[in-house]
Amino acid sequence: MIDLSEALSQNALIAILRGLETKNALAVADILVAESFRIIEVPLNSPDPLTSIESIAQRHGQTAIVGAGTVLTVEQVDAVADAGGRIIVSPNMNPDVGRAAIARGLYWCPGVMTPSEAFAALDLGASVLKFFPAELVPPAAIAAMRAVLPKDAIVAAVGGITPDTMAPYHAVGVDGFGLGSALFKPAYSLDDVAKRARAFVDALEELS
Repeated sequence: MIDLSEALSQNALIAILRGLETKNALAVADILVAESFRIIEVPLNSPDPLTSIESIAQRHGQTAIVGAGTVLTVEQVDAVADAGGRIIVSPNMNPDVGRAAIARGLYWCPGVMTPSEAFAALDLGASVLKFFPAELVPPAAIAAMRAVLPKDAIVAAVGGITPDTMAPYHAVGVDGFGLGSALFKPAYSLDDVAKRARAFVDALEELS
């Protein structure tokens, strides 16, 4: 079963499938995995997200890390774990959610914006620091925080990321990118999702 380090080394793009409908879950996930995506997040404010997480994890759980976004409570952490999710992503830094995720053996990716939040999250055992929303944390700010964070801290930029905006974040040491509406919306056709996924992968390959 793939681990987080291997997943990010294979592909630093994190698919955020907000609004994903269960009837389309496997078809969308199949496309993303075929395009080398290795981390798939279904936000909990999507329709019946636990069913989507369970079905995607059953099909792709060996080669991709599947989990939930917008996780706000301990109860939600347990529900995601019971559904087979392996990663907990939140928009905020809630210590109770972090402890619950770690206790269940899950990767915890809290949203942070300041050095205090970042260090507090790392002290609790965060796997990834999710700088969110990235529109409010420009590359220069992340560069300044990178200078004081542990060198092995994994940093992701999430919010407003497009194929054209990844380069300056990559240049300052961002390890991963969370992709939302520029990659997926429920209204997008499967062909559209595939084209968008390929555009992101191509842009990422140009950075390496």
